[in-house]
Amino acid sequence: MNSDSDLQIAGDILEVQHLLQPAREHPETVAEFVGLARSIAADRSQWEHLVEYDATSRWYHRLRTGPGYEVWLLSWVPGQGSGLHDHGRSSGVLTLLEGELTERTERGARTLGAGAQRVFAPGYVHEVANDSLEPAVSLHVYFPGLSEMPMHSAACSVVDEADRAGEVAV
Repeated sequence: MNSDSDLQIAGDILEVQHLLQPAREHPETVAEFVGLARSIAADRSQWEHLVEYDATSRWYHRLRTGPGYEVWLLSWVPGQGSGLHDHGRSSGVLTLLEGELTERTERGARTLGAGAQRVFAPGYVHEVANDSLEPAVSLHVYFPGLSEMPMHSAACSVVDEADRAGEVAV
């Protein structure tokens, strides 16, 4: 019986650069947009120095653009929320960088902690709010770039009593 592992025999593929596919300059698939968001989240030097907090409204900053997409950085002080909305024809990836946010949809509410990601398609209706006592920072990738954000009335949302009491539906 051979006790050599595949790694011992073949070596670490990550150390063999010619076998790795080069990263695309501009993402094209949902998975690549998720990867873009994760790579930006992991490199605090790209965003940390830009964050500001505004007690009167959510603060936002367009961090990057590419062919057909935009990357936005947002901060949320306690009590701030987006209101119930969709993103028109845009799909997106929401990544929580710091703090905690609550996302509410017709299916209920879920608490998102640092590192959590949500991927959504055009027409996805949700509300995002900082229900915690600490500020939060999030990263949003929209493809195509965000051109509209229609607001919806609260009557369209189904939020049960458990969600109002702060319980999390997962």
